[in-house]
Amino acid sequence: MNKKDIIKTLETIAVYLEVEGANAFRVSAYRKAAGALERDERSMEELDDPAALSGIGKGTAGIINDLRETGTTELLEELRESIPEGLIPLLKLQGLGGKKIGRLYRELGVTNAAELKEACEAGRVEELSGFGKKSQEKILAAVEDMGKRPERLPVAGVMNAVHDLHARLQAADAVTRFELAGSFRRGRETVKDLDFIISTDKPEAVKELLLGLGNIHAVIGSGDTKISVELSYDDTIVPADFRLVEDGAFATTLHHFTGSKDHNVLMRQLAKERGEKISEYGVEDADGNVKQFDTEQAFFAHFDLPFVPPEQREGRDELEQSFDDLVALEDVKGDLHMHTTWSDGAQSIQEMAEACIAKGYSYMAITDHSKFLRVANGLNEERLARQHEEIRATDADIQIFTGTEMDILPDGTLDFEDAIIESVDMVIASIHSSFQQSEEEIMKRLEAACRNPYVTMIAHPTGRLIGKREGYKVDMQRLIELAAETATVLEVNANPSRLDLSAEHLRMLLDSDVRIAINTDAHHFDMLEDMESGVKTARRAGIPAERIINTWSADDLKAFLQTFCTQS
Repeated sequence: MNKKDIIKTLETIAVYLEVEGANAFRVSAYRKAAGALERDERSMEELDDPAALSGIGKGTAGIINDLRETGTTELLEELRESIPEGLIPLLKLQGLGGKKIGRLYRELGVTNAAELKEACEAGRVEELSGFGKKSQEKILAAVEDMGKRPERLPVAGVMNAVHDLHARLQAADAVTRFELAGSFRRGRETVKDLDFIISTDKPEAVKELLLGLGNIHAVIGSGDTKISVELSYDDTIVPADFRLVEDGAFATTLHHFTGSKDHNVLMRQLAKERGEKISEYGVEDADGNVKQFDTEQAFFAHFDLPFVPPEQREGRDELEQSFDDLVALEDVKGDLHMHTTWSDGAQSIQEMAEACIAKGYSYMAITDHSKFLRVANGLNEERLARQHEEIRATDADIQIFTGTEMDILPDGTLDFEDAIIESVDMVIASIHSSFQQSEEEIMKRLEAACRNPYVTMIAHPTGRLIGKREGYKVDMQRLIELAAETATVLEVNANPSRLDLSAEHLRMLLDSDVRIAINTDAHHFDMLEDMESGVKTARRAGIPAERIINTWSADDLKAFLQTFCTQS
């Protein structure tokens, strides 16, 4: 386990102990240990003895070492076995922490959502001290929402399924080739299901593999050419369709099920004008002959078209466009927003540098949180200075820019004075508080950041979390005008939960001079892979590579940042 995972696990142990009714001192020991690890600036690989940290006793240090070495610990496994399985999902309900769930369990015998619903409807919850009628009503509403399955899932919610199924199909000998089609391939923010197109000459073997998946929640259909299942990933049910085809039909089937419907209508109209018909099996001419293609590129070439990227297939004007300048993942030369163990990240500066080198990047920026964000162990002025000394002393074959993700405070001031940030390479400004403010107040905060001569970039400009939080009220057209006027970069935050700016907002700035950066906001190694999601979002909007500053060479970016930092 990395540091961030260990901290989360210690907090989980504390919550489970609360559910069991353990004494407050024992619960507090694990929370104090989590806090001590959070405040320490080293990664787990650099930390020899956790017991040497203030707030961590020998017993808790042993738990931490178990987690570091094996990924689990005996105490955690015992707690998981002793606590009714149905209580764990209830911990995600707003307003219900370990203490309250523990009381519902011990005093009312509640062990799952159905029993909690029944207790609320019978009025027994409001009779407990510390709950009351309003609490009971909120709990009942939350429990009822638990049972509802959304029509579409945020793309972040299906990522585990995508990676898991990709690995399984990749390892299957009976699979010739496969692709994930549908909304996911087009880079949409939400998906109805996952559509896999599988080329195989052994369909029975593939069918057996798919129906043998251990996490099947339900089998919806199991025909010879289409398998439809619902798969369980933690508490998320992911619908998935698997279409089995002969290899000759793979390219046209992939095109058909990638969509969109409107794009397919455009293609069928074009084929009709030529006296042809398009189906998932190929292109049929007037004599009934069906032509098949090895690739989608060959399919589009048949119609004298350049390859239309999946992200652009929305039935607009994609058949009239050239996409030579469209940004691609391989254009990205660095990541300019990431966190380390200095704030709330899982890895050290050196470890993040090595990970970026492994990705082939030329540069990176370390941008840990500023002091206002205490919950994320934000850096004060003294720690920021020490961190930047460490960055400059880091021996790595990559350009590491100094940076900070500095909070824009509720009153519109910035978390650091100009004298602190004037020599920082990459100054990111972002909002993490007071989301309920009016649009006027939010825009005053964003304008203050844009007009500061040392602020390079606005991060996740709307603050949204897809499917969870709308974000704050932003006048996007005004923000684009401010960014153009002040040469402030706007971020596409590539975290699949954010994708902020969205493709819709990015299209609004196409005719402006605003520069963009696509960043992962990585808090651990794995999140560096989110860059692909951010690039897909930019591709949906038709953003050319030259508009994105982290596609530039290291020398060009360095010159840009140096000029920016000396503005006044």
